[in-house]
Amino acid sequence: MSVYSPEWLELREPADAAARARELPELLRGYLPHADLVIRDLGSGTGSLGRWLAGRLPGAQRWILHDHDPDLLARARTSLPRTSLDGSPVTVVTEQRDITGLRAADLNGTSLVTASALLDLLTEEEVAALAAAVVGAGCAALLSLSVAGRVELSPPDPLDSEITAAFNAHQRRISGVRRLLGPAAPDVAATAFQRLGARVYRATSDWRLGPDDEKLLGEWLTGWVEAATEQQPDLRPAADVYLQRRLEMASAGELSAVVHHSDLLVLPAAQEVAA
Repeated sequence: MSVYSPEWLELREPADAAARARELPELLRGYLPHADLVIRDLGSGTGSLGRWLAGRLPGAQRWILHDHDPDLLARARTSLPRTSLDGSPVTVVTEQRDITGLRAADLNGTSLVTASALLDLLTEEEVAALAAAVVGAGCAALLSLSVAGRVELSPPDPLDSEITAAFNAHQRRISGVRRLLGPAAPDVAATAFQRLGARVYRATSDWRLGPDDEKLLGEWLTGWVEAATEQQPDLRPAADVYLQRRLEMASAGELSAVVHHSDLLVLPAAQEVAA
């Protein structure tokens, strides 16, 4: 199942919603004005972040959803809540564009930039450009669910660490002419924003999967191992056996996993967060 497919995005949405750091929107509410918010969601997919966040922020909101996939944008446009935390209207428009080309001028009038599961798919240069655009435009940013490179499986298996290392290397791979950041993304992004004078708040947003998440756990395991063996083909014979064993455990309700992620909230330095 493709990581960009609507089916995968739908499958992971409940785990994403449960994992997202709720304390960061609370801090954000102390910064944002309570009216006429313009929120740009980068790599919006089917709109899951908007569905989670719109009702947690007060005031009238205009969401601008950015993605390269017109089918995902069509799904997202009609799925966000129609009212905010205080009952104010929420409107949604979409833009199909390359988000790595956004600059400060493109963000003029934007209150908040959001993204979910995006930073680890960018390069260091692209993250630096995003930081410059956000800080240059003077807006806030909520960047969530970036992979942190740590997985805890219970019960443990001797091959867990090798699969994790190979997967992390795959996340940092060169894609075309781009070297992706993978698990380094949260640290690189935090540093990029702080160098420009912004304040950065960090929180964990870990998936916690167990017997009630059998389908998601199975799909995640399969993709995790496939990426690891793509990066390190000599792992495949042992990894195939490992995957079958782990899938059988998941099916029997005998496996749980914590997949670590990181959330970042970025606020302009000159602003104070209300207590």
